[in-house]
Formats: sequence, structure tokens, C-alpha cells
Amino acid sequence: MRIMGLDYGSKTVGVAISDALGMTAQGIETIHYVQHKQHEIYERLETLIKEYEVTKIVVGLPKHMNNSIGERGEASQRFANSLRKRWDLPVELVDERLTTVSAERMLISADVSRKKRKTVIDKMAATLILQSYLDQQHIGGL
Repeated sequence: MRIMGLDYGSKTVGVAISDALGMTAQGIETIHYVQHKQHEIYERLETLIKEYEVTKIVVGLPKHMNNSIGERGEASQRFANSLRKRWDLPVELVDERLTTVSAERMLISADVSRKKRKTVIDKMAATLILQSYLDQQHIGGL
């Protein structure tokens, strides 16, 4: 049973996968796309879902600090709904406030160059989103 974590953005989708036990998240890639070619996202996700035998998907839901949902959050909700319709898998939205900021700070503290950070930030954010979800599941299951 593997869970896929996604950080959905306007030009990229960061992708992370859990280990088979659902304990840890690992970033696997960033999917780059153009708005009018979103089918490319779904084609790549289809391949990854089969390859990793994904049984659930979690999508980061960007919220404002006051807990309201803005334009990016609404886009993430639409994306999650499209995933539900496309595949017979549970899809959950997970609060992702500050995950990209956290990912950026982690990369800076690791002395990763600005150019390299741009290539891995979305994958790292997806990893943080998924790991947060996994941690919540294990705390709740204790």
C-alpha cells in the first residue's frame, strides 16, 4: 500500500511516494506542464500510479494563514476532484501551509544553489505534504 503526495502548482506538480509501510515519504519527481496541456500530468501520474501500486493520493491544499482558501486552493480542489473522477482511488486534501517555505529553508540550510533549488523545490514540498499526512495517520493510529 503506497500513498502518493502531490504539490499542485500552476506550472509544475511535485510528486512524492510513501514506502510500502506508509511510514516515510520520498520525493520522486517534478512534472512540468503547460496549462493547455494538462493531459501530460495525468499521463505521467497514470504511469507512476501503476509503477508504485498507489492506493491513495493526497494533494496539498494551500490555505491562507486565516484558514481561508484562495485561488490556488480552489485550483487544488478542482485538481483533486479530477483525480477522483479519473481513477478509482481515494483522494484527500491536506493543509499545506508553509510547506514550500519549509522546503526552501531546508534547501538553503543544506547550501543548495538557487538554480538547483528551483529544480527540486516542488518535489520537496510534495515530500513534506505527504510526510505530514503519514505522521498524522500514525499519531492517530497509536
